[in-house]
Amino acid sequence: MLQINIYEEFAHWLDGLLENNDMPEETQAFCFNLYEESDEDHIYGIQIVAAGDFDPEDKEGDWACEEVWSSGEDIFTVDTSDEDDTGWAHAQDLFREMAEEYLRNGKYANILKDSRGVAIGFVDGELVIIK
Repeated sequence: MLQINIYEEFAHWLDGLLENNDMPEETQAFCFNLYEESDEDHIYGIQIVAAGDFDPEDKEGDWACEEVWSSGEDIFTVDTSDEDDTGWAHAQDLFREMAEEYLRNGKYANILKDSRGVAIGFVDGELVIIK
């Protein structure tokens, strides 16, 4: 279930990134990279990158390594320590829900939707194509 207060912060973070950064012409797709910021504290982070390649069949995400733009160290974090499930799979579901909601209703969703694809996943795991 989408947590509105966290989503609003996420949307504000993403608005700032997309509004203030002209994407390179060679941008083909976007990938939301997930990180486990602190295992013991159950804090997870998300970064967005623009890729110059896209292959929807590549679940390993090699295409996402062809970065042409990145939010860099501007990472949005979520603390799941107060939730029943603090595992990485729950964190991925939480971030996926927020990214999908942004694709539906985000202020600059058209930038993402105009690309060939959008994916999400932990940097050391498989990607899930969400657009």
